[in-house]
Amino acid sequence: MKHVSILIPFGACSLSNIEGTWHIFTEVNTILRRMDREPFFDVHLVGISSAATQRNGLFTITPDALIREVPKTDMIFIPAMHQDPREAFRLNQEFVPWIQQQYADGAEVISFCIGAFFLAGTGLLTGKKCATHWAAASDFRMMYPDIEVVDEKIMTEEEGIYTSGGAYSYLNLLLYIIEKYMGREMAIIIAKTFMIDIDKDSQSPFIMFQGQKTHEDEPVKQAQEFIEKNFQDKVTVDQLANMLALGRRSLERRFKKATSNTVTEYIQRVKIEVAKKSFETSRKNITEVMYDVGYADIKAFRTIFRKVTGLSPVEYRNKYNKTAAMAAAV
Repeated sequence: MKHVSILIPFGACSLSNIEGTWHIFTEVNTILRRMDREPFFDVHLVGISSAATQRNGLFTITPDALIREVPKTDMIFIPAMHQDPREAFRLNQEFVPWIQQQYADGAEVISFCIGAFFLAGTGLLTGKKCATHWAAASDFRMMYPDIEVVDEKIMTEEEGIYTSGGAYSYLNLLLYIIEKYMGREMAIIIAKTFMIDIDKDSQSPFIMFQGQKTHEDEPVKQAQEFIEKNFQDKVTVDQLANMLALGRRSLERRFKKATSNTVTEYIQRVKIEVAKKSFETSRKNITEVMYDVGYADIKAFRTIFRKVTGLSPVEYRNKYNKTAAMAAAV
């Protein structure tokens, strides 16, 4: 049996991460009992103190165990913490030595969504890949440059450390863990019971590119704004460098440091974001949208679109614009 510790932190956190994990693992046990098999997960809500209020006191979660009462656990789940990451870490730093010791003793550690910030603060993610909510990826890179953010991924697993992408993608990580320890059949049963789309591995279709402007490099911000205002044109690195009176290498180095994208990648992402919005809201065909955002080669457009979103232009339009999809099918 696996001893499971779902952390109950101080401050605002994801109640759905906590309740959903508890519910799904206890349902696995219920199904096993129906099969005349022993329960597999021994699930506990583990806190620093006897009660933790949430949502400005609207909810109260009462842990059934405190960290000092749990000398050994097999899995630690860190829910998303919604306040400033530094404040969340300050409020909950008493968890850190306990998590580090449990990991050293063989426990697996799992973070959901922006709970990755807290996990990163323990030092256990350093040098590893990490998934988090796509909207928080830029801030995460700035805070933890020694951790590789894979913002298109729904989950990662490396040396007993797991992370999941944004919001409800934690359900897919739970299915992954259930399949790992209980087999494919149980994972499918749980997927059907809770109506979870099994085998999803990318959050790319959900990413809304908002531009990484939380840095203080003003020339880079000017370059970003120029790219965004002239997305339909062919903007080059040399053009931007000349406009800003910077050397090409200097611009490319500073741009990458500030945004975590090369200039070319940024141009592509801006164009594709405009194309995505057009597919979502208009009835334009693929070729029309392609020309609107400055591409002339349909093959190149499709390749870049799939690279950024994980879907082809047609698949994306059909997913997010039912009216256009139905019109195209007539």
